[in-house]
Amino acid sequence: MMPDDQSAIPASDAKRLFAGLARAPAIVLAVSGGPDSVALMWLAARWRRALAQGPRLVAVTVDHGLRAEAAREARDVKRLARSLDLPHHTLRWSGPKPSTGVPAAAREARYGLLAQAARKHGATHILTAHTRDDQAETLLMRMLRGSGVAGLSAMARETERDGVMLTRPLLDISKAQLIATLKKARISFADDPTNRDPSFTRPRLRALMPLLAEEGGDARNLARLAARIARANAALEVLVDGAERYLALKSEDNFDADFDAALFAVMPDEIRLRLLKRAIDRTGHEGPAELGKVETLLAAVDEAVNQPLRQRESKLKQTLAGAVISVASGRIRISPAPPRRARSR
Repeated sequence: MMPDDQSAIPASDAKRLFAGLARAPAIVLAVSGGPDSVALMWLAARWRRALAQGPRLVAVTVDHGLRAEAAREARDVKRLARSLDLPHHTLRWSGPKPSTGVPAAAREARYGLLAQAARKHGATHILTAHTRDDQAETLLMRMLRGSGVAGLSAMARETERDGVMLTRPLLDISKAQLIATLKKARISFADDPTNRDPSFTRPRLRALMPLLAEEGGDARNLARLAARIARANAALEVLVDGAERYLALKSEDNFDADFDAALFAVMPDEIRLRLLKRAIDRTGHEGPAELGKVETLLAAVDEAVNQPLRQRESKLKQTLAGAVISVASGRIRISPAPPRRARSR
């Protein structure tokens, strides 16, 4: 972590940011034209020049077609990339745009296009310029939505997406440092007004950050909290791995998931929730199950398992996220649900 949030990033620290990436055959740099991504491109280019051998760097800008200025900003990125001896490509999000949920839809489109570019250029990694400030905002957004422990871990430094590693090397760096780095290098960058548009959640939270900082809730402390939650989440996942293996040893059938109900019932709630969600996500065919719905399902499972002995013949059978969850004869079973019938017009 850098000692001074207002200082430019020295070459020695820049080298550490990209540690572990020198053996990649090619890397896609996601560069929008704003200060964070322009700094990412400049730092990565400087790092690559210092290597005798290293990955090919390819700068990619996604034009979402939502702002008239985006095309000009993409051209500015192209000029800067050329000055750094980097190839540059602009990809466009074509087709109709949603009337609601634009940021989320734009994000999904951007990652999809970046993954396509990575496959085209033989890149194993996509680098994005998410900063410590972004991490703090993500934590706040997820807190307000009532996310579980996994969600409150916020963004990981590296995750797999569409067969490519999505890497965020700047998660411990503040936006102020990136701007200071660009100013020292005399590199200009774009200012996206949507980053201050109060009609979107993230800019509204961003406006609250100075007030939170006065109470100790600055970006550094919030990012530290996210890291600690991520550490706890990783420990929980190890416990779930063990619980899953134990229940599998007690399985009687070859169902996709078959738990002994009595053994399942005595496990901690968080472990049981994760076991159910894992089994449903692995078995179902309608995408990841929502945590809130899994919590409701767990309550129904407990009710069925804990019925008085004389009522044990009653069964539970529910469908969630394309999986069938049933409780009968002392077993909890999760199996694929039949495909939904197409509605007749």
